[in-house]
Amino acid sequence: PEGIMAAATCSEADTVLGAMVGYAGLRPTLAAIRAGKHIALANKETLVAAGSLVMDAVKKAGVRLTPVDSEHSAIFQCLQGNAHKDLKRILLTASGGPFRGRTREELQGVTVEQCLHHPTWTMGTKVTIDSSTLANKGLEVIEAHWLFDAPYEKIVPIIHPQSIVHSLVEYSDGAVMAQLGVADMKLPIQYALSWPDRWPVAFNQLDLVKAGALEFYEPDTKVFRALALAIQAGKTGGTLPCTFNAANEVAVASFLQGRLSFLGIADLIEKVLEATVPEKVDGYETIVEADRKARALAEDLVARGQ
Repeated sequence: PEGIMAAATCSEADTVLGAMVGYAGLRPTLAAIRAGKHIALANKETLVAAGSLVMDAVKKAGVRLTPVDSEHSAIFQCLQGNAHKDLKRILLTASGGPFRGRTREELQGVTVEQCLHHPTWTMGTKVTIDSSTLANKGLEVIEAHWLFDAPYEKIVPIIHPQSIVHSLVEYSDGAVMAQLGVADMKLPIQYALSWPDRWPVAFNQLDLVKAGALEFYEPDTKVFRALALAIQAGKTGGTLPCTFNAANEVAVASFLQGRLSFLGIADLIEKVLEATVPEKVDGYETIVEADRKARALAEDLVARGQ
């Protein structure tokens, strides 16, 4: 932890790329902001757990925060040059993961190996599992709420299996702006660092003729319940998004360890949320305590097989 904090506040750096997985990224990101560093943020859990704290710190320090997630980079690009008051909807795309179209019955007994076979993206284990449950998209809805100062009613997840349209923004006059590209993180990473400039690149470019048809569907939140649970936690606010994130991290770790079933991930999250009374976020320690309580409860439920 000391080395991470030293890297996040390194005096020679002007920008810090926050790419740690999970809640662990919050403390060094806040430290980097307070040290006056611009932030290129790939760690969505930082905003999920403590969105108000992070955005307030960004304003107070006068630094820039640019998104690195492919979806949020796309939204950021689609918003350029347009007035916030004209925003009608943010259409947040999701690949649907490896189990798109399956019923709950068909997801009984799903294995870790099956979850890790993502159809379009190559990602780390935690993010890939989150993609298979659609918890990842729930986290991204909360992230979009904070990044773009948009109410949850204006953030609409849609399934796009080809992962070519990275997200869209619809305006009050009916115009819909989309950012397209290959399923590769190089462009959003580079854009977060180069903004407002665009640098020439040597990596793969999109060929629309070869890409073929582009499909879009509504997500099935009855099967992939983690998405709906995340959005409801976001709407409730306070410390509940932090609770959702902590419960999800414990659930995913338990699934990877063979202590929890695939469908049990959303079930565990729901039980932890139902047992939690959200509190107002009035400082960093409030978030730390909410995270601790949620993890302890989730671990206890897993240990007792509930």
